[in-house]
Amino acid sequence: MPDIATTVATPLLAAAAEPQGLGGPLRIVLVVSILGGALLAWFLLRGYANGGEDPAAAAKDRRTAAARTENDPGDANA
Repeated sequence: MPDIATTVATPLLAAAAEPQGLGGPLRIVLVVSILGGALLAWFLLRGYANGGEDPAAAAKDRRTAAARTENDPGDANA
């Protein structure tokens, strides 16, 4: 008499061994798209943090403005 567990398990194991379709490549495309979108958003929004100026130029402007206030005696009308 055949074993019922073997009879039932054999077709199920054979079905599980078959290729499952586009799951793996689709998952990779989805993850890369999300990461690319996040990187693009960071890159584009990075410029808005300082008004769209060059970060090096903005730092130089801050340093020169600080130097001006240190050497400036102040407004006589204040």
